[in-house]
Amino acid sequence: MPDPGLSPLPAHLPAAAARLGADVLDRALGGPAAEAPAPEAAPRWIPGGPRGLGTATVSFTRPAPPPVPDGLPDPAGGPSGAVPAVEGRPIPGLYFHPVPDPDPARVDEVSRRIKDWAVDEVQLYPEEWEGQFDGFSVGRYMVACHPDAPTVDHVMLATRLMVAENAVDDCYCEDHGGSPIGLGGRLLMAHTALDPLHTTAEYAPVWAESLGSDAPRRAYRSAMEYFVHAASPSQSDRFRHDMARLHMGYLAEAAWAETGHMPEVWEYLAMRQYNNFRPCPTITDTVGGYELPADLHARPEMQRVIALAGNATTIVNDLYSYTKELASPGVHLNLPVVLAEREKLSERDAYLKAVEVHNDLMHAFEAAAAEVAATFAVPTVLRFLKGVATWVDGNHYWHQTNTFRYSLPDFW
Repeated sequence: MPDPGLSPLPAHLPAAAARLGADVLDRALGGPAAEAPAPEAAPRWIPGGPRGLGTATVSFTRPAPPPVPDGLPDPAGGPSGAVPAVEGRPIPGLYFHPVPDPDPARVDEVSRRIKDWAVDEVQLYPEEWEGQFDGFSVGRYMVACHPDAPTVDHVMLATRLMVAENAVDDCYCEDHGGSPIGLGGRLLMAHTALDPLHTTAEYAPVWAESLGSDAPRRAYRSAMEYFVHAASPSQSDRFRHDMARLHMGYLAEAAWAETGHMPEVWEYLAMRQYNNFRPCPTITDTVGGYELPADLHARPEMQRVIALAGNATTIVNDLYSYTKELASPGVHLNLPVVLAEREKLSERDAYLKAVEVHNDLMHAFEAAAAEVAATFAVPTVLRFLKGVATWVDGNHYWHQTNTFRYSLPDFW
């Protein structure tokens, strides 16, 4: 893969960025955080944008949505609003920010490259799975989530990892032969494709050979090799850490499946903080071609922002995949199912309460991000926050528009 020549942005503090941070904090804390913005005011999370080196393309302003006919739900949670001109119906009452359709030329190129990688480089799936792979629309997904990526090579860093993560989930945990039985051993072996085993000369060759023994491990190994080539050591280790979190979440859900445990709502949300999308937005700087310094990424305030982003986007998945999961064999845990069981709600009321939980998480994410922007108003922080917010929006866009995979329940 060509060397993308990633380099960190300067970490000085321009006066304009400092003023931006103060304005952001005032807006975040000055009004009722649980209320969605009115459509005429537009969902403007952060006004304007930073100035200075490395920030020419950074803007925190989300565009105002166009008006929609009477009777359609407001996707931003207000009394009236907008639906993007894309396929798929948004969930009524869900708080989200519409995004433009991703660049079709880039989508086509990413889609072509990822399929070549999956088929030719890692032999990811048998021929009969091709339709499902195409229906996943991963090229459109990743281009929507990373519109600031400087090149297709940068988008491909995220795209390979996304496909590899889904291969592990499908083949080890769920749809394509997955099982909770023995999952821990399979995940540990797969994790060594991300975080290499350091062992003796006698046993190292056997381990290396094992990395090609199944599709998930082949995908993890190859995707990580591309990523490490482009990322800094700190960025690579950050990603490994978040993948370990993901695997811990897989194991918790598997343990509950084995014992037949129906978690309390708070327990389910705790599991979903680990079994969620967090590894995806956390690499937004690598895909964007810059680096958020490790000391800033590790700040508890930034960790809260990333965790809330992962939590909100994962509940989006629960909501859009609800009917798909109900149709699958057995009990498939998702937030509406847990709410219905533990809080004795009807299916409809449980689903609508899950929408409220998502909205609360989104408002908490935006308030936390605004506070970080005000406190650490340096270009890399502002750009990273914008990248995470864009990933959140792009993730919703993909779920809403992927009618191959998802359909909404008839609750309205």
